[in-house]
Amino acid sequence: MTVTQLPAPGQSSEALIDGPAGRIEILLSAPREPVEPAGFAVICHPHPLFGGAMSNKVTYALASSANKAGLYALRFNFRGVGRSGGEHDNGRGETDDVEFLATWMREQLPGGPAVLMGFSFGAWVSARAAAQVRPVAQVSIAPPFSKYFDDMPPPPRPPCPWLVVHGTDDEVVDYQQTRRILERYDPPPELVALDGVGHFFHGRLTDLGNIVLPFLQRHVG
Repeated sequence: MTVTQLPAPGQSSEALIDGPAGRIEILLSAPREPVEPAGFAVICHPHPLFGGAMSNKVTYALASSANKAGLYALRFNFRGVGRSGGEHDNGRGETDDVEFLATWMREQLPGGPAVLMGFSFGAWVSARAAAQVRPVAQVSIAPPFSKYFDDMPPPPRPPCPWLVVHGTDDEVVDYQQTRRILERYDPPPELVALDGVGHFFHGRLTDLGNIVLPFLQRHVG
């Protein structure tokens, strides 16, 4: 792993870096005014086998909130997506990718706070990576606990403040099931339910940002 030149304030840069299963395609966006010491968020996209990629609009909204909170926002394509090498690994290898990227970002920004964020499949994977990464804050959007990962138990509770946002009308990941599983954690995460919102937050991305940004501002910096 090598240190690369960070993008200028308010700018973004794309790169391919060598990861555990081949090259990882990344998009790193710099905040206009970084927190001190400068920190970062690693943001994980939805399921690779169902069209998920770092260009997903919910993933973009999370990156935007991270930038507004003064964090560098690292989006990336999981293995086998876009220009990223490797093959889909049902969350196991993808967890390795998140842990690798968090370590890589810590080389770019020594001493800065780390945040993990993810949507759907990416929410589960980033929560699973939290035990190793030990972020200062965790954000999970519509996390699937019994879908896609039938042979694996729910991830351990992230060791930090944890926000979960889920639409009550989610047609992909059942909200009530998510709520029941979250209640088993000690302590349970902060759960924000958005009435009438489906899985992809159509027309409600502004509402999502208005929930995520204050959470980040409370726990970062």
